[in-house]
Amino acid sequence: MPRLSSSLRRRLVVLPAAIAFAGVAAFASLPSTASAQSWPERPIRYIVPYPPGGPLDLVARALAEKLDASLGQRVVVENKPGAGGNIGADLVAKAPPDGYAIVMGAVATHAINPYLYAKMPYDANADFAPITRIASVPNVLVMNPETATKLGVNSVADLIAYAKRHPGKLNYASGSNGSAGHLAGELLESMAGIAAVHIPYKGAAPAQLSLLSGETDFLFDNLASAAPQIRAGKLKALAVTTTERSSFFPELPTMSESGLKGFDIDTWFGVFAPAGTPKPVVDRLHDEFARALASPEIVERLSKMGAKPAPMSPQAFAEFVRAEQKKYEKIVKASGARVD
Repeated sequence: MPRLSSSLRRRLVVLPAAIAFAGVAAFASLPSTASAQSWPERPIRYIVPYPPGGPLDLVARALAEKLDASLGQRVVVENKPGAGGNIGADLVAKAPPDGYAIVMGAVATHAINPYLYAKMPYDANADFAPITRIASVPNVLVMNPETATKLGVNSVADLIAYAKRHPGKLNYASGSNGSAGHLAGELLESMAGIAAVHIPYKGAAPAQLSLLSGETDFLFDNLASAAPQIRAGKLKALAVTTTERSSFFPELPTMSESGLKGFDIDTWFGVFAPAGTPKPVVDRLHDEFARALASPEIVERLSKMGAKPAPMSPQAFAEFVRAEQKKYEKIVKASGARVD
């Protein structure tokens, strides 16, 4: 039998190992494809980074019920509030990208906080896979009717005129430093050339209560929270903060129509998965949420908040978020708001 050269012997030894490694590598690539095709095989965590009972929580729970039926697996809503939504969002940013953890992100978590917080636990773009926008809710400039009567304010123009006659005398409430309500107040001051005192509260509910009790003068409230009080006559609405009028209060002018051209702030929210989630899973989630948003029950739920379903493709939603980041970067920097 002929003797083999040392180099040939080495090749014959290495060859089976290489074949085995290639087989292992090929096998290792199968689970992600297989799991994407068979997903979901267990319950899905739907993180809401805000306390229970708020608008985002209520909508998330209604959507979860729809997805339970269509996906054949439980979609479990978990509230993980704190740090302006950063705690819950970060939990999903660092979750395995397998489609079993999603978050109800919002304008704060993905467009405002990156410029408001000195240190962020996640990258709002790189760490997430956008799935779809859910809805956009206008904010509304409201006052206590008694305060408005006392100050002679019946419109945004009246409020601005009073503020100019009495610099620094007016104050306004918000749910927290850097909230959409705070930034709307800062934008009003900047665009109208007035000065008012900002009083942050620990949440939107205490901020509204301060207005109802007469402790503060005005508030940029979420339309979903303010609508019942407006309809009951307990709050006087002056204008909505979006560029278009709300179909739920068509008589209310926009801030832009009230003399502050280009004024545009709203509260939007949508669904994100961890970056790296397989595209088939992202696409399936998008389709399921879009289908749920078209249901009469969800349309009705959103209408009670003064909102309409606003689904977007994953790519369109990603582009929307980046545009919002550019807008709020300027507003946050101009406001000087900062959370360390």
